[in-house]
Amino acid sequence: MEELYIGSHVSFKREEQLLGSVVEALSYGANTFMFYTGAPQNTARASIDLELTSLAHKLMQEKNIDIKKVVVHAPYIINLANDNEKYEFAIRFLKEEIARVEMLGVELLVLHPGSHVGLGCEKGIENIVRALNTVVDSKTNVKICLETMAGKGSECGKTFEEISLILKGVRYPDKIGVCLDTCHIHDAGYCLHNFEEILTQFDNTIGLSKLWVLHMNDSKNEEGSHKDRHENFGFGHIGFENLMNIMNHPKLKGIPKILETPYISDTDNCKEKIYPPYKFEIEMIKNQKLNHNLIEDIRNYYRKA
Repeated sequence: MEELYIGSHVSFKREEQLLGSVVEALSYGANTFMFYTGAPQNTARASIDLELTSLAHKLMQEKNIDIKKVVVHAPYIINLANDNEKYEFAIRFLKEEIARVEMLGVELLVLHPGSHVGLGCEKGIENIVRALNTVVDSKTNVKICLETMAGKGSECGKTFEEISLILKGVRYPDKIGVCLDTCHIHDAGYCLHNFEEILTQFDNTIGLSKLWVLHMNDSKNEEGSHKDRHENFGFGHIGFENLMNIMNHPKLKGIPKILETPYISDTDNCKEKIYPPYKFEIEMIKNQKLNHNLIEDIRNYYRKA
């Protein structure tokens, strides 16, 4: 398991900010993590606290968390594919988010390419390229990672070819790469039982050097469903063996691997008490063995806490 950078989505709260994110990641046994700098559905953002950021950097150094492997996820409300009345807002808000990420000292920013909403994928990609060329310049320190999408609705980026078209159009290609989401590509129609073929296809279409982040999620859906519903690691249609093959693949060493799997409810019918699964999923991944009692172990642990 050498060189495995494994982590999960963690919170970024106003009072604790990046320091709280690091503490949460460490509680899960992670050596990297991903977070939103505010709610992904709105524009509300707290000012970056430089003192908390400095304390977070110090703690990461003490605990051997490489900040170059830490990931920020851009909010969902940024849509660069549709040049409607919100297009300029999306560009402006992405610029602001990049500035916040730079203040935090993080390099990797995952971004959903966007939905064309009836304009057609070709026009959507054209809009994405234009927006990225407006936002990114020679002084930008952040690396934007375009996420592979499931193809839900009018999403752009559901195939490697679509991602490649965006990358070929950007003015600063060294600052734009890819985040590959296992649930998304499965739901988009890629067969993860044949991951070697997928990796070869990715390399031929985009290039493995452009793969900077992995989202390691199982799927609740059949292959090609275009639905994008994540499942806990090893408990969905992709399966534990296939996900571990990706997790430990020698060509993917050094790439941060992030879990975005669902929280667990206290009981099957309970929607109020929900528990993060990441401590137990990371332990399972490190042990390289599926824990069939994962759900109950998580419930029992948090009930006693």
